[in-house]
Amino acid sequence: MRRRRVKGADEKLLSYKDYIINGIVEQVLERDLLAPSDASNVNTTAFESSVADKNIQTTLISREDVSSDYLNPFDNRLFLKNEIYNNLIENYRGKWRDIFGNNNPIHLEVGTGRGKFLTGMAQANKDINYIALEIKEEVLVKAVEKADRLDLDNIVFLWGSVELFDLYFADNELNRIYVNFCDPWPKKRTAKRRLTHSNFLELYRKKLNHGEIHFKTDNRDLFEFSLNEMSGNDWQLKNISLDLANSEFDANITTEYEERFMELGMPIYRLEAIDRR
Repeated sequence: MRRRRVKGADEKLLSYKDYIINGIVEQVLERDLLAPSDASNVNTTAFESSVADKNIQTTLISREDVSSDYLNPFDNRLFLKNEIYNNLIENYRGKWRDIFGNNNPIHLEVGTGRGKFLTGMAQANKDINYIALEIKEEVLVKAVEKADRLDLDNIVFLWGSVELFDLYFADNELNRIYVNFCDPWPKKRTAKRRLTHSNFLELYRKKLNHGEIHFKTDNRDLFEFSLNEMSGNDWQLKNISLDLANSEFDANITTEYEERFMELGMPIYRLEAIDRR
């Protein structure tokens, strides 16, 4: 099913030129990308090109299990405009400290949503630079509006997909990654989409400079999965909480989802993981 989009949200988002960085992918119809002879073979046809090739025209990676005509941005089926690709490579990847204009640590939130958490962090920690990564423009614009109202100068918003994480950042460029209340993808066949799957952990490790992952969720199964993935991939776990609201951790800044879950009396699970390699 095609993701519902809010009319005018993308134009409004891009109007915040001091905050927004366009790393977005196109959601396009498969039938517009496939030749007629290939249309019946969409499950096995592969369109691949390396993001390391600067002559790339499009980046499109296909998956086997296609369930609709439209390309889900989290389905590893991405179409990246050449001009956006070149802009990211030339002006952002490896240059985030230049963008912020200082050498302060860089913290990234994957899937920032409406931005309550990361704008709160940026307001409380002026000596840290923050990057908010989010693909849904209709919620990201709310986050940008929060930062604008607070007149924050240590946060930028990257409108893009976690699938292009390797494109956005150079190795060892980040100091901390926040993953808050991500989709649990509960079915076994979709486990690789979980943002704490070992594949993502290895990608985070490349981009972190001996840094940390801070993870929060309301889903116990996902939390247990994450504990196992991290401990099994040489991450040192600390500050583990099975009920954050009733823990000794007093520096918590909540997300919108987190507040809602706490009001319902649901436990929030939290951990920190340090790269030991």
